[in-house]
Amino acid sequence: MPYPNELYTTFSFVGSVLCAIPFYWHFKARNTGTCLHMFWSGLGCLMQCINSIVWNKNMVNRVPVYCDISTRIQVAQNVAIPACSLCINRRLCKIATAKVMMPTDAEKRWTVIQDLMIGVGIPILQIIAQYIVSPDRYNIYEDFGPFLTPGVVTPLTFILFSAWPVAIGTVSLFYCVTAICAFYKRQRQFKQMMSHSQGLSRGRYLRLMGISATGILGTIPLGTYIIVITAKEGVTPWQGWTATHSNYSEVIQIAGFIWRNDPGMANGLEMFRWLLVACAFVFFAFFGFTDETRQLYRRVYKSIASRIGCSRFIFHGPSYLCVVHSLC
Repeated sequence: MPYPNELYTTFSFVGSVLCAIPFYWHFKARNTGTCLHMFWSGLGCLMQCINSIVWNKNMVNRVPVYCDISTRIQVAQNVAIPACSLCINRRLCKIATAKVMMPTDAEKRWTVIQDLMIGVGIPILQIIAQYIVSPDRYNIYEDFGPFLTPGVVTPLTFILFSAWPVAIGTVSLFYCVTAICAFYKRQRQFKQMMSHSQGLSRGRYLRLMGISATGILGTIPLGTYIIVITAKEGVTPWQGWTATHSNYSEVIQIAGFIWRNDPGMANGLEMFRWLLVACAFVFFAFFGFTDETRQLYRRVYKSIASRIGCSRFIFHGPSYLCVVHSLC
């Protein structure tokens, strides 16, 4: 028996909110990689939340333009989170191996531009590349919404779509290992560097290292597994542009009992949308309990308490601190 679709709606909405909470401090510190991570995770959760509401218990082809946008964002998310992890690892590696304590403003701007080229440029390239091998505009799945499948598996499917997350994850792994090695070799110099940095502390550096390493551990094994499963389904030669896009405007509508009774289809759809929620919750676990966010929670609590007539603030008690520090 399938779980209620409202369950996913709730979790995905909460995930989109959680991604927005730490955004201000990372934006202020010019942590482009983490800002992009929050953007892609939050956008994915919000869009899938909307889809789970609009297409709950139906598969009507509503608002084709929105479906086009939604499915292209889904394609971008195939590489967006790995690309964000790559941005984070590049920055950590650059910090850990830096010879100059304080980078210039021009260097900071160039770093931001490079991160945007990776965290936004690569997903856009993925959308373009995926169009080459996609035979359908999109399909609509009951309770899920619009989704773009790769269609018939060809050698180009691996080159232009399936292999990208693994390739990005491998490059990110190189930067991650380099950053970890440099961090432990240069701890004394690293402490001095952190004392000159307003946007990055030792704790935040370790959190960034943790979230990026978690992303790598999820990207490479999962991406490799998907490639193997896809290859087992059989690979056929690419028939050319005309044959591939001959029925491109066709929109296939698939009932819930059909895709849920197909293990491969069901696992693929459910894994895609729940992984977005997992990314949001994991990110919040790393960055939702920092000093800055706890101060925000206290201000919100005080504001609510004053509105309902509570004159005493008790949010900072020992039990609260114990819970917070155990989660950090």
